[in-house]
Amino acid sequence: MKVTKAIVTAMKEEADIIVEKFGLKETLQKWTLTIYEGEYKTEDGTDIIVLALAGIGKICAAMATTYLFENYEIHKLINVGIAGNMWNVDIKVWDVFIPNTFIQHDMYLPFEWAHLDYAKKPIFLEYAIGQNLDLTKFGLVMNGLCITGDQFIDDAEKVADLKDKFEADICEMEAFAILSVAREYDALDKCVVIKAVSDGADSDAKDAHMDNLQFAMNNSVIVLEFVL
Repeated sequence: MKVTKAIVTAMKEEADIIVEKFGLKETLQKWTLTIYEGEYKTEDGTDIIVLALAGIGKICAAMATTYLFENYEIHKLINVGIAGNMWNVDIKVWDVFIPNTFIQHDMYLPFEWAHLDYAKKPIFLEYAIGQNLDLTKFGLVMNGLCITGDQFIDDAEKVADLKDKFEADICEMEAFAILSVAREYDALDKCVVIKAVSDGADSDAKDAHMDNLQFAMNNSVIVLEFVL
């Protein structure tokens, strides 16, 4: 039986690396969304890969993830992309995280009502608890806190504020939204998030995250192959 493994990326530069790696073909363009499909050989046979190039930010990520759940029977959902390092001196550019905790850092509501937990409370993935690995080319961190917001973080004062509030390891712009949708489909146990560090979320981040994107994504794809 063929199973469908779905991948969500935000940027075309990220998607292109995965498309080339797995020989995927474009099958749909809708809204900001582009869908690619192909097959992947495994020890047990052949699986279907569906790649959703969502666009940047939480809205695009949520729309793409909803489309996947509404149109495919998903066995596994994987968010692959790049992230900024939140001043962790032990982490290098090109290291890869498989985080286990996710927070929406730009959500502010001054209320503690339970019906707002979907937006204010962290999302936790149990799978991502393990021993960190040194894979020679890069380090693989099997835990960590990832914060998501509709902001490109490139300001030292902002990083310091977020670090103080959340003690985050990395920051990016899609993971919490993707997992929020998956939670509504009761599918968090099918989710994996892979984030390679591309920059230091500082004044150099604008150039650094593009300069380092290909190398960082190549490391993410190495981890992606194990996850698939």
